[in-house]
Amino acid sequence: MGARLHNRIPGLDHDHLDACCRHLLVRDPLTTRLIGCTRILIEDDARQAGGFYSQGEFEIGAVLALPGRFAEIGRTCVHRDYRNGATITALWSGIANFVVENRIDYLIGCASIPLGENGTMAQAIFSELAPRYLTPEELRVRPLLPLPRSDMLDRGDYPLPPLLKAYLRIGARICGEPFLDEDFQVADVFILLSTQQLARRYARHFLERAA
Repeated sequence: MGARLHNRIPGLDHDHLDACCRHLLVRDPLTTRLIGCTRILIEDDARQAGGFYSQGEFEIGAVLALPGRFAEIGRTCVHRDYRNGATITALWSGIANFVVENRIDYLIGCASIPLGENGTMAQAIFSELAPRYLTPEELRVRPLLPLPRSDMLDRGDYPLPPLLKAYLRIGARICGEPFLDEDFQVADVFILLSTQQLARRYARHFLERAA
């Protein structure tokens, strides 16, 4: 998809964190075909790996100072023929089980927004979301490479990326300005989700069922 991958195996997106992560896979029950995946990195394993993936994009000390156990969700990918609610539900049910079994208090991660021309789409989407979803100042992170601001902000009606939309619907918050991911040509926002503050209807579907 045009990404610049720093990989050893041509055609595969992989990095040094893969061996330290738990990998959650979703398969089509009729064909057993692999249709979705995400990886989860808990803080104990992140320390051994040299940090979370997010720490390569953001300074997140204020968030990590919160009391509790952290896990990072990343590299979520769904096959183009299965990008629907059922697959997302399967992924989140698996994540919910992991949260319960490992007593995770906070989920963190990076959610990507398409840049658009000169970053205007990403800026427009972030500007639309910020008033409703930004965390308080004491829980803000700092992007190591901020998305450049544009004086000509495009107010176009852009669709919200599905994964980011899913995060926000279950109670996640955005912790500050976007990071410019030059390798993937997207803008990343840092996401924080308290597993104790999940929107009730989603907690009923996922966490309570997992418990």
